[in-house]
Amino acid sequence: VQAIVFGAGHSGRQLVRGLHRDTSEGTRYVPAALLDDDPGKRRLNVDGLRVTGTREAIAREAERTNASALIIAASTMQGEDVRDVTERARQAGLDVLIMPPLNEMFHSPRGADLRQLNLEDLLGRQRIELDQTAIRQSIAGKRVLVTGAGGSIGSELCRQLDKYGPAKLVLLDRDESAMHAAQMSMTGRALLDDGTLALCDIRDPQSLATVFEREQPQVVFHAAALKHLTLLEQFPIEAWKTNVLGTLNVLEAAQAVGVETFVNVSTDKAAWPSSVLGYSKRLAERLTASFASAADDTYVSVRFGNVLGSRGSVITAFTAQIERGGPVTVTHPDVERFFMLIPEACQLVLQASAIGTDGEVMVLAMGKPVKIVDVARTLIEMAGTHDIEIQYTGLRPGEKLSEQLFTPGEEIKTSEHPLVSHVNVPAIDPQLVRAQYFDTDADALAWMVEHSGGHRDHDPSKDIDITAEGPILSPDSVADHHGGENI
Repeated sequence: VQAIVFGAGHSGRQLVRGLHRDTSEGTRYVPAALLDDDPGKRRLNVDGLRVTGTREAIAREAERTNASALIIAASTMQGEDVRDVTERARQAGLDVLIMPPLNEMFHSPRGADLRQLNLEDLLGRQRIELDQTAIRQSIAGKRVLVTGAGGSIGSELCRQLDKYGPAKLVLLDRDESAMHAAQMSMTGRALLDDGTLALCDIRDPQSLATVFEREQPQVVFHAAALKHLTLLEQFPIEAWKTNVLGTLNVLEAAQAVGVETFVNVSTDKAAWPSSVLGYSKRLAERLTASFASAADDTYVSVRFGNVLGSRGSVITAFTAQIERGGPVTVTHPDVERFFMLIPEACQLVLQASAIGTDGEVMVLAMGKPVKIVDVARTLIEMAGTHDIEIQYTGLRPGEKLSEQLFTPGEEIKTSEHPLVSHVNVPAIDPQLVRAQYFDTDADALAWMVEHSGGHRDHDPSKDIDITAEGPILSPDSVADHHGGENI
């Protein structure tokens, strides 16, 4: 198979040489052209193959060499560059393959090592360099408790925390099956009798107080929350009870036992919020800031975007739709979201907890946002089919076309880690929150909008004609349509 190799750095040069010497069985790839965006590598010669251009030359070189594949061999490419090169290659009729990092292979690169692109490649998330010493000092030998420990983020946090040698790691959740699965993934056994599980609902302050009094945690990661944007739009009081009052319950329980470090897991929906999810999580950030000002210990929030592979994420929904033969439903052709992978998000949460500035919101660097429709197209291609239709459903109440990580006017400060910044969030009086009781969802919604500093008067779906790129389905006719999935 004639192939264009993109990337003439160390990895690309090793690949060209390896493919020339490849005698293994199976598909053989013959390097027919070598491209690189670095002008310093122009006319570089590798095994008789010269660099003849940049990504702009993909179509030209495909025609000149009659290649049928393009191999990405640039190990440090950012996600937006991978997506651009991939789109150019596909427009030229090329299959796109990627070369794994050299440190993952124990021999010279060969055709059998190449693989199809996946979503992680398209995100282009680079390996995170953590301050392992700071994290270990903040966790090792400490009693640690995680709320929402059965969820996607909570369970991965527990798996990573376990590696840093806490004196005890307590998993708290109201979902017994989820806790069972989390413990099984950590230990390979889940007899539920080792004293590390706490079956408890954060809406129940008495039960929380009992658990915290018994366990005396020194570090708390608060990951329990209701998170589905569209559902919470219909039930604002439920968001209030869990995300706001539930967070207040956990904060009070933590303060009562003198927790040293409290980390509230937040979301980009809390920045300039326009949805019930965003209002409730913004109030949780404000409550956390309030406890920081009232205690000598460290209370911080960590804000980041959508997490690929989390429960209820767009990946699960799209995959199910593809398996049914389609259509794949997307809210809008231009809707885009920040994405992270579960392990990456949890690593940065741990880093933020170790360097967190008391009372502030730590904001994780998310790179550039990714269009949801690109995720859908990639999954369709990964499934090996190209005849599944993408249909657009229209933005739903509370959704934004693009998310943001900061509220307008927030002063963005740098931290000790290049991927973590922080901002101030105004505190809110816990007693003001505790005093509220709502008879109707409308009352709860109005109060949260007012006190979160959010907005409710703009429907972005009215600003843009979404008929240009595909058919529209009435939201009433779609069982599960996506684009506003959340952490």
